[in-house]
Amino acid sequence: MSEKFDINRADAQATTVVPVTPENFDFEQYAAYAGELDSRCKAFSEKESGVLVYRRMRVAECFSYGCKDMDWSLNAQLGALKASMDFEADVPNFLEPWYGIGTIASAYGGEYVWHKGQAPALEPRFKSLDEALSYQPSHVKDTQIGKFTLEMIAYFMEKTKGRLPVSFTDTQSPINISTHLFPMDDFLLQTILAPDKVTQILDILAELSIDFNKEQIKLIGETLASPGHGFASSREWKGLGMSDDNALMISPEDYLRLASPSVVKICDEMGGPVFHSCGDWEQWIYSVLQIPGLIMADGAFSPETDPGAIEKLESYQAFANTGVVLNARIVGDLKTITERVERLWTPGMKLIVVTYCLTAEEQAEAYRRIHEICK
Repeated sequence: MSEKFDINRADAQATTVVPVTPENFDFEQYAAYAGELDSRCKAFSEKESGVLVYRRMRVAECFSYGCKDMDWSLNAQLGALKASMDFEADVPNFLEPWYGIGTIASAYGGEYVWHKGQAPALEPRFKSLDEALSYQPSHVKDTQIGKFTLEMIAYFMEKTKGRLPVSFTDTQSPINISTHLFPMDDFLLQTILAPDKVTQILDILAELSIDFNKEQIKLIGETLASPGHGFASSREWKGLGMSDDNALMISPEDYLRLASPSVVKICDEMGGPVFHSCGDWEQWIYSVLQIPGLIMADGAFSPETDPGAIEKLESYQAFANTGVVLNARIVGDLKTITERVERLWTPGMKLIVVTYCLTAEEQAEAYRRIHEICK
């Protein structure tokens, strides 16, 4: 593997798997496997410091055009669960009813645009924050996107008989959702001219998110894998993963003042916030660590993971002795994984190393090295 992001790959974090139908999936075997790993996850959550390894099995098409076909998505993800058992790890994989990232924004009347071979897109309906504030949103569960998402969850639960871990669909932060409603330049301008209006729209979006999360939990119940989506997740953990990429568009101080309260409001009901941003958020570390009740934070820690991957890995040792878990995604070979973990780890950290090794043999060696480094 090269030490740079491969722009020719549709999904740098994806693995090709063989789909498996529910009729041909061994639910008892996976339930036993996931249960054993969940016990490790529980023990990790009770420790002040330590490391876990998660070999994520992400199927690219399930997070792109394939999300429109819930039957195919389920079969592909079951294939990923089956394949994952061959790779040494401490955290089990889970099913995700992913259906784009415009879920909450659909409450404002938007519908997906489907370009061939691409994930669905949602174009902003309003020209400004004021226009969005003047619109009365509907309940997400009553929109076409919301209905399909809930139907997808129900379908997953029916076909798996509630025997497998399942997460919520992709959860976006209010600041991320806002850019599906109106242009980002107006949002940024209003953080200066009318910050009260900014917090008002973010609070409305938080309420819509909370309501829809309640609809999802009705269907998923105790099989819920938390914090979900792109994070290492377990039925033994709590919290809600929140994609908050647009946090990097405002200052760390403005993020804490204007944006984080709505995130906390959503996630408190699920046990606490879990932060994610693509790119390098090294300058936001201390603001992120000040998010009330923060449980976990996620980042891309190798060039092959993200074109704007984190460079100053040592800065993230600030997570040591905070009790906040760092979910470190590292696409790369054994040399890359070893070097990155050595730079990240310090006693007092709670670290989850997410690997994407190509073979079970490589994964076994990566697993051994990670645990050796993080003694």
